[in-house]
Amino acid sequence: MTAQIINMLDAKTSLSKLIHALENGASSGFIIARNGTPAARLMPLEKAVPDRSKRIGVAKGRFKVPADFDNHNAQVQNLFEGN
Repeated sequence: MTAQIINMLDAKTSLSKLIHALENGASSGFIIARNGTPAARLMPLEKAVPDRSKRIGVAKGRFKVPADFDNHNAQVQNLFEGN
């Protein structure tokens, strides 16, 4: 899909429609012309995909789990269950 050429006045009056066309993939971009001469390019941004590889283990090595960590499991269970 090639970029459409649009004049400056039309770009100013219909900017929100142009942006919407870029966001939903209806257009790959626009070239904005002043007096018939290309002056600027309006293109969609690349969609950022979050890097999920860094989510798990981000705190690895930052703290040490105590050896007696599980010693109070029965007491915590009783608190939740009301026994």
